[in-house]
Amino acid sequence: MKALVLEDDDLFSELLETVVAGVRPGMRVAVARSLAEAFRKTAETDYDLIIADWNLPDGSGLDLVRSLRSDNKAMPIVIVSARADRESVLRAAHYGINGYITKPVDVRVLHQRLTGLLAEAPAGVPPVSDYLAAALTTVTQLPTDLNPSEILELTERQSELSASQLAERWRDQPALTLRLLDVANSASFRRSGEPVETVRDAISSIGVAMALNQALALSLDVSSHIHHPPLRTLAETYHHKALGVARSAQALSLRLKKQPAPFQQAGLLSRLGEMAVIKVLDEYSAQGGVLEDGVEKQLLQEWTAPFGNRLKVHWRLPLGQRELIGAVHSLASDCTREDQLLMRAAALDAEEATGVAEYLRLLRRLGLKEPEHKEIRQP
Repeated sequence: MKALVLEDDDLFSELLETVVAGVRPGMRVAVARSLAEAFRKTAETDYDLIIADWNLPDGSGLDLVRSLRSDNKAMPIVIVSARADRESVLRAAHYGINGYITKPVDVRVLHQRLTGLLAEAPAGVPPVSDYLAAALTTVTQLPTDLNPSEILELTERQSELSASQLAERWRDQPALTLRLLDVANSASFRRSGEPVETVRDAISSIGVAMALNQALALSLDVSSHIHHPPLRTLAETYHHKALGVARSAQALSLRLKKQPAPFQQAGLLSRLGEMAVIKVLDEYSAQGGVLEDGVEKQLLQEWTAPFGNRLKVHWRLPLGQRELIGAVHSLASDCTREDQLLMRAAALDAEEATGVAEYLRLLRRLGLKEPEHKEIRQP
């Protein structure tokens, strides 16, 4: 199913996008930030649901409703507005809308209303390649309790954040709370011999940068939300690989006396494309699509890079961070940038390929000693 959110406020549009994406498995959500953009999108694509703000910089969402209703009387349309007076509600109802939600929005009410509107599933499931191609044109939301893009935004301004602020933000995230306490109480972070008991103290103990990376790691673990068993296994495998690269990158950066957080973050994001593809394939399966034995790995090889690049753009990852992520998978032979050499070495270390000639060559270029306890192996 496809939905269009027409909303000019970036933060509110992201909230609506997240709520709408969670209404139905396989829901594809496009966002328009102006009336002109919405007219263009609806002319190019048929949508199953429209969520439109009343007031927009270049007109009224009701103008879109009037245009759509001239051709389609059945498509669910919901207006969202700060106007709560009876006259406004009646005016909007005159255009044939299916729902009217006032701001500030109650997320639970909105979810319930939309679920009721979309009670009947559309017939037919397209071929899996067509499904993936369609998904690539919209924003893929990873199915986790934490939003990775929000964690990345916090990372960009981590110097402004305190332990108390993060603790307050995350007070309703029990899984993250347990993770932070576990890390803070591990042997490498204990200082006084006394256990850390609060989230604020845990963040103070490990530092804001490390706390944000722990939150990012949790937000990228989609496995518990994947229902198709082979896909769940793949999600677990790729998340484990990402964690391994992050740990190796952290260790190498400390040996080179660099701040570890950016390298650890790049490692965590190194399997972003795989996670997005797995999520889309799981939606496809939930809608009745059949995945033949072994086809998942083939589709991952074909679609991981496009989905990974799509999310990197959507999450506004800086070019430098994208280059670190890219170095995990491949590195030009003439590359001389130390940070990229580090990430490639971390990837090989995480794969336990520490005897491979490429890894040893990278260590020498980084000015690090070769591991003494590793057997030298050829590729």
